[in-house]
Amino acid sequence: MTPRIIAYNPSLAQVFKTLNLAWLERYFYVESKDKAILEKCESYIIKRGGHIFFALLNDHPVGCFALMKLEQEVYELGKMAVDPFHQGKNIGQEMMKFAIEFAHERKWKKIVLYSHTKLQAAIHVYRKFGFQEIELEPHSPYLRSNIKMEMILRA
Repeated sequence: MTPRIIAYNPSLAQVFKTLNLAWLERYFYVESKDKAILEKCESYIIKRGGHIFFALLNDHPVGCFALMKLEQEVYELGKMAVDPFHQGKNIGQEMMKFAIEFAHERKWKKIVLYSHTKLQAAIHVYRKFGFQEIELEPHSPYLRSNIKMEMILRA
């Protein structure tokens, strides 16, 4: 079943937080930057020109992601999470397709993301969709990140 992707509304703020805390606590730990973003996602993402989306199955949110504005026409794909019960159902790939199409429609220059190489399934999906590994800056925004990738959408 293909999920329906919808834009953020304030009634889903707690879902965004819960889905993200679940994967962070499962694989890593919650950094102070994560706490700030998840506690006040409207302030940190929406009001700064970013976007949050949710994947719904039968009108129930089972996944989410954010496109956070870094600079004009450059966004970070982050805070992507899928409910553990619904993993392995291509929900992450459907969200990825949506994010890339959304960026193309807005004629953005590129999308970047930060991840960790122990998340092999996620890295595989990123590469499958055309993300290329680039140099990780010395002071990356996330302590847990050991890989940075980008997708150039236009020159």
